[in-house]
Amino acid sequence: MFMPISKEDMKERGITQLDFVYIIGDAYVDHPSFGAAIISHVLHAHGYTVGIIAQPDWHDPKSVMRLGKPRLAWLVSAGNIDSMVAHYTVAKKKRSDDAYSAGGKGGQRPDRAATVYCKMCRAAAPEIPILTGGLEVSLRRFAHYDYWKNTVMPSVMVDSGADILMFGMGEHSIVELADRLNAGEDVHSIRDVRGTCYLCDPKETPYGAVQCPSFKEVSESREMYAKACRIQYDWQDEVYGRTIIQRHGDKMLVQNSPAISLTTEELDEVYSLPYERTYHPCYEKVGGVPSIEEVRFSITHNRGCFGFCNFCSIALHQGRKVTVRSEESIIEEAVELTKLPDFKGYIHDVGGPTANFRLPSCQKQLKAGLCKGKKCLAPKPCPNLQVDHSEYLHLLRKLREIDGVKKVFIRSGIRYDYLIEDKDEEFMNELVQHHISGQLRVAPEHCSAIVLDRMGKPHIEAYKRFQKKFYEINGRTGKKQYLVPYLMSSHPGSGLKEAVELALFLKENSIHPDQVQDFYPTPGTLSTCMFYTGLDPYTMQPVYIEKDPKRKAMQRVLLQYFKPENRRKVIEALIAAGREDLIGHGEGKLVPPDAEYMREKRSRENAPRGRQNSARGGRPARSDNRGKGGKKKKKR
Repeated sequence: MFMPISKEDMKERGITQLDFVYIIGDAYVDHPSFGAAIISHVLHAHGYTVGIIAQPDWHDPKSVMRLGKPRLAWLVSAGNIDSMVAHYTVAKKKRSDDAYSAGGKGGQRPDRAATVYCKMCRAAAPEIPILTGGLEVSLRRFAHYDYWKNTVMPSVMVDSGADILMFGMGEHSIVELADRLNAGEDVHSIRDVRGTCYLCDPKETPYGAVQCPSFKEVSESREMYAKACRIQYDWQDEVYGRTIIQRHGDKMLVQNSPAISLTTEELDEVYSLPYERTYHPCYEKVGGVPSIEEVRFSITHNRGCFGFCNFCSIALHQGRKVTVRSEESIIEEAVELTKLPDFKGYIHDVGGPTANFRLPSCQKQLKAGLCKGKKCLAPKPCPNLQVDHSEYLHLLRKLREIDGVKKVFIRSGIRYDYLIEDKDEEFMNELVQHHISGQLRVAPEHCSAIVLDRMGKPHIEAYKRFQKKFYEINGRTGKKQYLVPYLMSSHPGSGLKEAVELALFLKENSIHPDQVQDFYPTPGTLSTCMFYTGLDPYTMQPVYIEKDPKRKAMQRVLLQYFKPENRRKVIEALIAAGREDLIGHGEGKLVPPDAEYMREKRSRENAPRGRQNSARGGRPARSDNRGKGGKKKKKR
């Protein structure tokens, strides 16, 4: 069921005034992979009416009023992804496309969309409360480094003027807020809802809160920024998490404890709501909304990820605790997929943030929470980690048996470092035999221990074990399937030396990546904190950061050293890294020389000894064993 998007829709349903008007930065897609669809259906299931205004014209403040004023509140979200990431590449170049907009056309929402939309709502109807949520604001709830402006910005609460910010997964928070607003409570008095933030006068700050360094302090001191970042992560746990406060001038930002995760029964209920599972028909004339293609025939079976990679936003947004849907709920959704007119028999994915997590990381975390400042899988798996794929395997077998299902694929992230710890190989055998469409994407990201430690990833030995076992099973079963690794260049800790190390690893393992991702410093992550401060927030030790665009390009091109069109740039990168020994023909070489390199080499070889070194930009080489003063050293 689509929510009303026009006055005509409201009239047909007998609605004179909506309880909530939901402003979103994406085109309207009614599918449970889209946060706006879930929140609007959850509210509707609790008896509230919700209208959707997708991608209003931000040049016209009145465009948010086309459904009239809401009775209870405006709801505002930038959409499924950060609007700045949607608009700009890591090189800060404007994108022309946008998979979350109609026809895939870019430019349909403003930069920092949630902030712009909140201001539009405030201008249109100042008396109506504004509740904002979604990934963009969730990761900007504290003072944060903004990569695009290259500066520290205050909490989005300050800039947007929203009354309440909901962070993380918002089903519990939005229902409690709706009920209390409906009961007549003033929005400014609602200050105890878990999973929400608000601004108040410092004298109204709640007791017992954990205080971060202020906006002023983190703006002026990188060390203070790193300390604030650690505090924010240390207390993001629904078991032991506490209220966190951060002063912003004459206001105090208050973040309440994270919301309690949905139970299996609650998740089942959310996914049983009557989604249309497609984009609104109004987009048909421009070719629909491209982002639906990735998820139309996919099933989400879990939430949360205890993998806790430093460059990932999940820990601060969805949380590290893994929660799952029941097998019955997932099978019911799969049966519904088979009834769709364009279903061809293929379920594209049964996954989530991490596909093969169905259990808590350990039994201890159920009562004590996830360990503060520690990772379950890196640099080595925790001794208390419980590894068991039997429940997930049973689910996949059931899905394969459904009438009309030809194949069930797994395309979202498989944590190979978790999988390889499973002493029972049954799941991996069936993964290879039944659930891969020729290629399995996994994410080692790098091979250098220095870089992997900064990423919060396990060392490369775990990947090597998995790779060996994967190809062994493929060989036994007669399959010709391949691993496609995700790789990242220029992550904090990575210099040219580490990039060369990765290039050699790729050559040794015959890996030829089609795509390489530069590290993208998005708001709120631990890796972004390192990028800005040059410090590891958990050790306060310096971290090497590559910010020079030319050297970043060299790192990226080294990972695709095998492409003929990259040869000149790879040679330049190897020279800059002091690894000319890798230029040449035969075993142990990375790239063959080109004509330009050979000319330069001959020129150096034919030049007088002193000029050879000068040509490389160094001091003239000494032709004998004379010391700095020019006197000959005595032989011992």
